[in-house]
Amino acid sequence: MRRIAISILILFSLCASASPACAREKRANTGAEILLAELPKEGRATLALIKQGGPFPYKRDGIVFGNFEKRLPAKKRGYYREYTVATPGARDRGARRIVAGDGGEYYYTADHYKSFQRIRE
Repeated sequence: MRRIAISILILFSLCASASPACAREKRANTGAEILLAELPKEGRATLALIKQGGPFPYKRDGIVFGNFEKRLPAKKRGYYREYTVATPGARDRGARRIVAGDGGEYYYTADHYKSFQRIRE
């Protein structure tokens, strides 16, 4: 009887963690942080440009970041803006970005939105 109860508890736990709400919460978890000093020098330069309002070297800098992957906290459309962090040796914009929120928060991604780290100043 005890074995059945334990099996039911395990099954319940697995089902509960697979719920859509739980999955959304896991995707939006941005607990990882990076200190400003740990950003690559190009990231620090991009953040300085964002704070002074430009000018930006890439035409797409400042466009709305849609957060379609739901890896950042859910906000209304237009809350987030993205900016390119130059990648030495890349022929295009590369994969590195800083995403800025209207609330003054900044996130860094080195892998084109697969993961984010909140920038701590």
